[in-house]
Amino acid sequence: MPLAYDIIVAGAGPAGCAAAQACAKSGLSVLCIEEQGSIGYPVQCAGLLSRAAFEECAVSGRSILNTVTGARILSSTGHALIIDAKTPKAHVVDRGMLDREMAEAAADAGANFRLKTAVCDVRDDLVVTRGINGHEEFSFKILIAADGPRSTIARIYGMERAPVYLAGIQAEGRCDCDPGFVELYPDASPEFFGWVIPSGNGRVRVGLCGTEQVRERFSAFVHRIGLVSDLHLVTGSIPLGVMPKTFGRRTLFVGDAAGFAKPTSGGGVYTGVRTARHAATVAAACCEHDLFSDAALADYERRWQADIGRELALGYRLFKMRQNLSAETIDRMILAMDDSDIIREIVQHGDMDRPGNVAGILLKKPALLRFLSPLLVSGIRSFF
Repeated sequence: MPLAYDIIVAGAGPAGCAAAQACAKSGLSVLCIEEQGSIGYPVQCAGLLSRAAFEECAVSGRSILNTVTGARILSSTGHALIIDAKTPKAHVVDRGMLDREMAEAAADAGANFRLKTAVCDVRDDLVVTRGINGHEEFSFKILIAADGPRSTIARIYGMERAPVYLAGIQAEGRCDCDPGFVELYPDASPEFFGWVIPSGNGRVRVGLCGTEQVRERFSAFVHRIGLVSDLHLVTGSIPLGVMPKTFGRRTLFVGDAAGFAKPTSGGGVYTGVRTARHAATVAAACCEHDLFSDAALADYERRWQADIGRELALGYRLFKMRQNLSAETIDRMILAMDDSDIIREIVQHGDMDRPGNVAGILLKKPALLRFLSPLLVSGIRSFF
């Protein structure tokens, strides 16, 4: 006889832990399944969170390693655009510590965790797992899929996935870098960008994402930056573009499993936690009314669309535009944006998690109207 739970959450990253905690607080019985043996590892994140994203995680400040106030955008010719808000805008965090604290909060709320356990099949209202205890079966009323960019559950269901996957690689070490600024290098990877993130105590995280030749580009970028690397941190995939349907068969897809990463920056914590909370609200309502049809689950998609749907759609359009920008065009955009009025607008209206806030304002600036794509603006805003 399988163990029965109201809610099963697959994946114990920030999205999964947020969903598990919210459901447990609603009085539901919750099981969170995690295939790794330790929550928070392996790390697959640059670890830069806006203040809003960090607050969404509802954790203490113990995981904060550094706080930044601005960003530098550097072109291939050496031109630089400097945006300094002169106030904290984002935190560089120890993701492993942050994830574990979120898991502890979920456990304190009443959620159960099963580590070294992976979903291998879903049959109606039954999850089949394999792991440290061999093969097991658990029944559920609602399944929340927070199992990452290569979601096993989406594959089992044959769901249509995110249209684009970026490969990312990052290393940590030492190099000269102002600890108060993130550095962005659009030309380091033509499909996306490279970054240098100061993580405190003279250390930096250097990485990039792209669709091809990622390792070769990364090697060249590290050499260009002058990184003395002593720790390899991250390799992973980032899904861009939300899957066409994020619910079905008693299941709600959240975070990277649904393709909720921000197309302007690749970050997924803010959108992951936001969607997890919407999923928990809908899951609790379904359990309360004993309704588990797709019609009942559809409220989840209405909720996240109203919250972040516009921003994600805009971000994806900006990402597609970026593919057509040459290094020379980006350089000219940097020069055009190096204007006190434009910089003031970015600082005043920019939002790392809501890139649409400032786009309309900036596109009215005469210096930018000649450019067909506002992508670089989006890249800057991704840090504000």
